[in-house]
Amino acid sequence: MFIDEAEIRVISGKGGDGVVHFRREKYIPFGGPDGGDGGKGGDVILEVDPKINTLFHFRQQTLFKAKDGAPGGKQNMTGRSGDDLVIMVPPGTLVYDKNTNRLLGDLVEAGQRLIVARGGKGGRGNTHFANSVRQTPRIAEKGEPSEEKLLRLELKLIADIGIIGVPNAGKSTLLARVTNAKPKIAPYPFTTLEPNLGVAVLDTETILTIADVPGLIEGAHQGLGLGLDFLKHVQRTKVLIHLLDGLSSDPIADYGQINSEIALFDPNLAKKPQLVAINKVDLPEVRQKAVTLQKELIKRFRLKEVWLISAVSGENIRPLLYKAAELLKSIPEPEPQAEEIPLYQMEKDPKEFSIIKTEEGWRVVGDAIERAASMTYWEYPQSVRRFQKILATLGVEDALRKAGVQEGDTVLIGEFELEWSD
Repeated sequence: MFIDEAEIRVISGKGGDGVVHFRREKYIPFGGPDGGDGGKGGDVILEVDPKINTLFHFRQQTLFKAKDGAPGGKQNMTGRSGDDLVIMVPPGTLVYDKNTNRLLGDLVEAGQRLIVARGGKGGRGNTHFANSVRQTPRIAEKGEPSEEKLLRLELKLIADIGIIGVPNAGKSTLLARVTNAKPKIAPYPFTTLEPNLGVAVLDTETILTIADVPGLIEGAHQGLGLGLDFLKHVQRTKVLIHLLDGLSSDPIADYGQINSEIALFDPNLAKKPQLVAINKVDLPEVRQKAVTLQKELIKRFRLKEVWLISAVSGENIRPLLYKAAELLKSIPEPEPQAEEIPLYQMEKDPKEFSIIKTEEGWRVVGDAIERAASMTYWEYPQSVRRFQKILATLGVEDALRKAGVQEGDTVLIGEFELEWSD
């Protein structure tokens, strides 16, 4: 089954907690702090596997979570980092943030990686908080929380050649003739309900990947028929073979219609090299009018050549594919991409925050302040005082006063409920 869209939820690993611990050995009853740091949480990474050609497996599993980092230990021992979770996807996968609809990455090359959720950093142990004044710090940090994202995956087939045309033009028959693909073939419109991909071996040095894109109808760029679902697959191809149905009542109108649809969907598609071929010349009624139609197409659309072929008998198929291979060689190679794509760029300053008055009290919303709250050991007074300094540094205290907070009011930060006191 070919599935070209899927939604998955990914959760990175939480950072391990730093610990409060003091060195206790024989003859050293009052040793200094030796609490270790927590380990880093695992990242969630998408990686291209060329052996996969569908997103179907994401119908069976939609939740993916990386391992958490382990807590620190005594004697300054750092906790073990959580293992990264690598999810394999087919080449041609576009990755979108479902909530913002923003493109995070375009995975094309084998082995290419995209970090979609970064694991939390490990919290620092109390060793880091010792100084000449505070020699026995009862302060440590909990690990950074995990990141959770809802992703939309969209697959666009990657092929050298894309076969386009109206329904029933013979695209699937042509693909089956020249490749190892086995598409469904029948004499009625929209037989092909999903794209098919095959490999044509012309000789030891000429191998082509060919995609049969389902037939388009007028209004396809607006989503009519099967249009929008499959027009996107044409975007990946480098050369187009435009197949005309020799039995059509008006092949010239068909040619103009298909080109209009792909240009309306994406103007860049109209710029792709295109080979035009009239199919079904093995039929006597098509053979009789094929040469006249060929001359009319060349004249009206200023084409260099129009091929006369038969997907059934194989007439002129190999010369057509060799011509396509020649065009492929003339197309410059795209700039190579980095093996690993970094996590998406920040859209806003993580230190920004907002204050909302609710029935429960005052809610402070912001990435940095909520992360600091989740990393605080509330059972240690020194850790609480450190969090109060963070409130002042980020400007949260002043903002709450300006908003009208009063003694005893409830202040909500993330999942924590605090009481305001001057």
